[in-house]
Amino acid sequence: MVVVKVIEVIGSSSKSWEDATQNVLKEAADTIRDIKSIDVKNFTAKVKNNKIVEYRVVVHLAFVVEKGHTY
Repeated sequence: MVVVKVIEVIGSSSKSWEDATQNVLKEAADTIRDIKSIDVKNFTAKVKNNKIVEYRVVVHLAFVVEKGHTY
């Protein structure tokens, strides 16, 4: 039987929402093994002087829970 855990993570980028999503995945993969999917739940942006200066995403990451590990 496979058990999958889902966590919520927030990421950002000065380039784009896609880059913010890639940043989340890259950082999470440093400490989480076997990531199976990423679901972007929300897009937001920080605005300064009528320009977007930071793109933000809220994502759900799903990964397989390994026996014997605590998360």
